[in-house]
Amino acid sequence: MLRLDRIIADASQRNWVDRHAPEGWQPYMKLSRLDRPIGTWLLLLPCLWSIALAAPKGEGPDFTLFILFAIGALVMRGAGCTLNDIADRNFDGRVERTKKRPIPSGQVTLFQAIFWLGVQCLIGLLILIQFNVFAILLGIASLALVAIYPFAKRFTYWPQFFLGLAFNYGALLGWAAVQGNLGVAPVIMYFGGIAWTIGYDTIYAHQDKEDDALIGVKSTALKFGETTRYWLMGFYTVTIISLLFAGAVVGLSVLFYLLMFGAALHLVWQIRTLDIDNGNRCLMLFKSNRNFGLIVLIAIILGKLPLPL
Repeated sequence: MLRLDRIIADASQRNWVDRHAPEGWQPYMKLSRLDRPIGTWLLLLPCLWSIALAAPKGEGPDFTLFILFAIGALVMRGAGCTLNDIADRNFDGRVERTKKRPIPSGQVTLFQAIFWLGVQCLIGLLILIQFNVFAILLGIASLALVAIYPFAKRFTYWPQFFLGLAFNYGALLGWAAVQGNLGVAPVIMYFGGIAWTIGYDTIYAHQDKEDDALIGVKSTALKFGETTRYWLMGFYTVTIISLLFAGAVVGLSVLFYLLMFGAALHLVWQIRTLDIDNGNRCLMLFKSNRNFGLIVLIAIILGKLPLPL
């Protein structure tokens, strides 16, 4: 049975796109989810973690790279969402939360959506070629993961795993942009980020589980069901252990571990307060992962700096 407190809006009507963007641009901005910035944050944060982790000991991160990755995350998250809407155009109109998106509602044609996808990919390429050759090649390799995710829900109950592969690729790319290679630390961080994404996107997917079951698409929310809380315990434990291990590999100071305790408490709070049948609650907890990611980022930056005597 559908709960009355289930979220049905795809984005708040008070979002900045509806309030301030030119009317003709709004459908394209919504294709890119610029009205819902949390996804950009969740894509960007592993990039920033990795840039900070790769910085020389005793120094802060390269903020020029922070800016480049922020722009890249914005446009490539937009490209991924546009591709997802193109792939899901025959499903979104049958789901209450997504039926008003630009393609199923007729605000944008399929050709216009494909053109907009190309524009965003071109901007992403212009950002990518600012990096070293190794990082460029590594970034190009990520396109396969971006292309697979929109179709994963059709053949597996684990589309969140494929999302994790794509959304945390910045844990590898950020390190490569600084160091020109890959090391053990970013690989461990990538593994932990994947577990984090499976956790938070399972929470998000509980908003759509009734519709997903009706139209025949799959998710970890449907697979885990009432046992979701126990699965989250496992995935979030892997996340924290992986991040701690990555910090240990590069020799972060005790400040990193102190702040990571706070990050772990945040994930415990998510698990304890989760109500899988309350869509508004699920959305709030999902969005709170930006705060988790920022705590981890601050922990890494401070862990790189020398301790005062």
